[in-house]
Amino acid sequence: MDKIPKEIALQAAKILDEKKAKDIVILDISRLTVMADFFVIASGNNAIHVRALADEVEEKLSLYSIFLRGKEGYKEARWVLLDYGDVIIHIFNEPDREYYDLERLWADAVSIDVDSQEDFSYNIS
Repeated sequence: MDKIPKEIALQAAKILDEKKAKDIVILDISRLTVMADFFVIASGNNAIHVRALADEVEEKLSLYSIFLRGKEGYKEARWVLLDYGDVIIHIFNEPDREYYDLERLWADAVSIDVDSQEDFSYNIS
């Protein structure tokens, strides 16, 4: 059975939270575009932290047989994009997150409050 995109997004947010990412946001963009159903957006403290966050997400999701389709920006680690098909994870350093301001660009998306999810420790296995 395929993993449900919302579950993948919630699990990615949990992984990012456990690795001390900042300002984690999930946007439901399914009604706005066909490119994906969810964006997960988070910030790291510096390039090393941004790479560590990306590595952790990739490693932990692979344990659930959820594999990357593409990865961009890893070397520079200013904005790392992890493409999981229906879920796209954006990990920024803080200045670049403020500059690109995806939350403003996708202001019509439904924001999912990660902290209010009853089962934030979603089990997608």
